[in-house]
Amino acid sequence: MTEYGYFLACEDHGPNELVEQARMAEQAGFTSLWISDHYHPWNGVQGHSPFVWSVIGAISRATSLPVQTAVTCPTVRVHPAVVAQAAATSAVMLEGRFRLGVGTGEALNEHILGDRWPQASVRMEMLEEAIGVIRHLLAGEEVSHHGRHYTVENARLYDVPDRPVPVDVSGFGPAAIELAGRVGDGFITTMPDVEGLDRFRRSGGGRGSGQGPAFAGTKVCYGTDRGEAVRTVHRHWPNLFLPGELGQVLPTPAHFEQASRLVTEEMAAGSGLPCGDDPDEHVRALREFADSGFDVVHVSQIGPDLRGFFDFYRTDVLPRLKD
Repeated sequence: MTEYGYFLACEDHGPNELVEQARMAEQAGFTSLWISDHYHPWNGVQGHSPFVWSVIGAISRATSLPVQTAVTCPTVRVHPAVVAQAAATSAVMLEGRFRLGVGTGEALNEHILGDRWPQASVRMEMLEEAIGVIRHLLAGEEVSHHGRHYTVENARLYDVPDRPVPVDVSGFGPAAIELAGRVGDGFITTMPDVEGLDRFRRSGGGRGSGQGPAFAGTKVCYGTDRGEAVRTVHRHWPNLFLPGELGQVLPTPAHFEQASRLVTEEMAAGSGLPCGDDPDEHVRALREFADSGFDVVHVSQIGPDLRGFFDFYRTDVLPRLKD
């Protein structure tokens, strides 16, 4: 049976608000948490980007829910050896209820130290090497590694969880999905992509097991006025509707704001993203992920009415999805 979690958007909320949302999500009946890992928001209207590992530490004290990053890029901005330490500490504090979600990232977050932003094929190569380093360190081994992209010397983590931290890989194009099937414990995406999930399974489906879990995330905008909900989506998250590789290559929030001028309210209204307070619309959108074979779907509310959203899902949406 598909489970439903809540997606904490670090781009759209400050750290204290995210911890409070985690509490509210647990009270509403969501069974897990996703949390984004950004250095910048996508645009100035969103206006936030707290350090994800500090927020996870606070969440570990505030709720009993499992947590997964969606996703961390362990290749450019942060060295994989440091990501491994952060993941190990998070898993210890969450008493094993932590999964590390990783991906090839976006220039928006990863170019900030002045490093060259590689083309997609190189980013995937870097990610595969980084995952290997991370797995050895999470096992508590002393690691010395001299690879094509990373060097590690005499590194060992002394606080590691009793069980290995699962490393799930995000994939959208065919090559990235095949990488996820080959080296990831599970698969991460943001679309009810039947073909992509099948490709993940055929490519190994979780390090050759064929049985790795599939995680998805999506956004909604609850509100009593559908028109205002559409306007809220268009104002806060127009980047969702940008085509092609723009999301991976644009370097600053200002560039996203410029590109988003091409996105209209009509595009947001016709996108299929649930807007308003019709439970049938929300249930239908989330069931599409379940019908596509995803094990866990994480939902993120766009807009300020978080309490209304959690009450709506607790009473009108989650009970129907569980049925």
